[in-house]
Amino acid sequence: MSAARRRLLVLLLPLLWMAVFFLAPFAIVLSIAFAEAAEGLPPYAPLLRWVDGALTLQLNFQNLALLAEDSYYLDAYLLSLRVAAISALLCLLVGYPMALAIARAPERWRVPLLLLVILPFWTSFLLRITAWIGILQDQGWLNGLLLALGVIEAPLQLLYTEFAMYLGITYCYLPFMVLPLYASLVKQDPALLDAAADLGAPPWRSFLTITLPLSLPGIVAGFLLVFIPAVGEFVIPELLGGPGAQLIGRVLWTEFFQNRDWPLASALASVLLLALVLPIALFQWRFAGERRR
Repeated sequence: MSAARRRLLVLLLPLLWMAVFFLAPFAIVLSIAFAEAAEGLPPYAPLLRWVDGALTLQLNFQNLALLAEDSYYLDAYLLSLRVAAISALLCLLVGYPMALAIARAPERWRVPLLLLVILPFWTSFLLRITAWIGILQDQGWLNGLLLALGVIEAPLQLLYTEFAMYLGITYCYLPFMVLPLYASLVKQDPALLDAAADLGAPPWRSFLTITLPLSLPGIVAGFLLVFIPAVGEFVIPELLGGPGAQLIGRVLWTEFFQNRDWPLASALASVLLLALVLPIALFQWRFAGERRR
C-alpha cells in the first residue's frame, strides 16, 4: 500500500466525522435560509415544489437581503464580534500569567495546577452561571462583603451589566486559553532564558524576545478557542447581561423560538458561520503556503 493511500485511510475517519456532523447540518441550515416562512411544522416551505406540473427549485433571497438592509442584525453581528474580541483579550491577560506560572512550576505541581484550571468543567455550566448571579446581585455576596468592609455605602449595580457579562464569559472560557498557552510554554527550552541572562538581558527583555514570540502559536490557538464560541454565546448574555446586550445568539434564539422565522434565523446562522470560517481558512491557507516556501 502506497504512502498516499495509508494517509487517506488515516484521514478517512475524521473526514467522515466532519461530513456527518458539520457539513451535513450546515447544508440543511443553509437550505432553510433560502426557504420561505410558512405556517405549519416545520414553519417554512420546501425548496423543491411542484409548479405547473413540474418540480422546480424555489430559492428565496429575501432573508439575505433583509440582513443587509436592516441595521438591527448588523448591529448584533458587530456587537457580538466586539464582545468576543474583548472577552478573548481578557482571557489572554488573565490566562497568560496562569499558564506561564504552571509551565514554570516544579513538574510534580503541574498536573494538580492544571486540574484546578479544568475543575470548573466538572460542574454544570448553568450552575456556575447561577452562582455568579448569587454573587453579583444587589443583595449578593460581593455587595455584602463590600458593605461590611465599609468600601461602599449602597449596593452596586453589578448584575445585568456589561461588567457581569464579560466576567461570566471570561470565567467560563478561561480554560480554553490557559490549556493551549500552557502546551506552548511548557515546550520552551529553559536554556534559552539562561543564555539570555548570561548575556546580560533582564527578565523583561528575555520575556519579550524569547518567551512571548515562541508562545505565539498558543496565543493564536487560545484566542480562537475563546473568540469563536463567544461570538455565538447566548446563555451568559441572557442571564448576566443587560437588555442592551443583543448579541447574535440572543437574536437567533428570538427568531427561532419567539418569531418562529426559521429561514431568517438560518440565514443569520449561515452568515455568522461563514464570517468566522472563511477568515480562518484563508489564514490557514496563507500560513501553509508560507511554510511550503
